[in-house]
Amino acid sequence: MGRKRVIKKSGAGQDIGLKNRALAKLAKKKIVSGVLYVEATYNNTKITLSDKSGNVVMWSSSGALGFKGAKKGTPFAATKVGELVGEKAKGAGVKDVDVIITGVGSGREAAVRGFISFGIEVNSIEDRTPVAHNGPKPKNARRV
Repeated sequence: MGRKRVIKKSGAGQDIGLKNRALAKLAKKKIVSGVLYVEATYNNTKITLSDKSGNVVMWSSSGALGFKGAKKGTPFAATKVGELVGEKAKGAGVKDVDVIITGVGSGREAAVRGFISFGIEVNSIEDRTPVAHNGPKPKNARRV
């Protein structure tokens, strides 16, 4: 028969090792102000911090933190991603950001709240979610 292996899982669903690995690599250049892009889909939340000219300085997503499946699209996961990028940004010397949000996921506001919890000032928040206005005519149905 043999002995049974017991696999223990943490309750939160976040992998601590992946978070530590993401924090170990800090930004090479110091920036004072930047642009924070938040992409919140139904399945994931991605945050990108760039300087004013558009060069990406740091990024993270809920999948990169170890959340899997349906947990990636939750506000809790988005908050954790926002906190991680906020911590990295604080280390890079960021003082203020402009926030641009795209997508309709549930982590839109939670990601921004997690980011500003590190005392970084938000100049403006802009919503650039694409909105369809009917688009092209659909294809006709097949007649068999």
